[in-house]
Amino acid sequence: MLWNEITEIVERARNGNRSAYGELVERFQSTVYALALARLRNPTEAQELVQEVFIHAMTKLEQLRDPHCFAGWLRQITERMAINRLTRRGPVHGAEPSVLENAPADGTSPLEDLIRTEQKAKLWAGLERLKPVDRATLVAFYINGRSLKQMSREFETPIGTIKRRLHVARNRLREHLEPDAERRLPSRRTERCRPDVVCA
Repeated sequence: MLWNEITEIVERARNGNRSAYGELVERFQSTVYALALARLRNPTEAQELVQEVFIHAMTKLEQLRDPHCFAGWLRQITERMAINRLTRRGPVHGAEPSVLENAPADGTSPLEDLIRTEQKAKLWAGLERLKPVDRATLVAFYINGRSLKQMSREFETPIGTIKRRLHVARNRLREHLEPDAERRLPSRRTERCRPDVVCA
């Protein structure tokens, strides 16, 4: 990796070139994941954090004064967001699946907990198989609870395009999860139904 080349890509990304930002994501995604995993000790949470870090970095890139410092700046963001996540999560969160399956839950049976754990693992496995833009869109809306307006600002994309991305990404995820099923993924109420948007 040539740092002069990275600096040039950072400059293009700062000037609003989205493909340049995509190149930065490709080049640094594995590094950010390794940092996140070292802190969180949980592959699923580390992958979630990777998405959050790059979305945050994209919205704050103009604040980076020296493009040569991009790698260190990205590392600081990752470390800070990982620490915040560790601070927020409860003592059991992130435990091994076997621990979670055997832990008592309020109002749910062990069988329900097991089914939920399996469904969650299946969902994340499906998300992992999606393209970065599809995964980021679904994670932002369904998991991080972002509104369409927030996503429009964060992704610098019109709300109509965000809705279309959600529709396409849901269909692609459904194909990975259940290729022969007709079931639809649940849709949050904040997403309004349109002819080109699948609403549950």
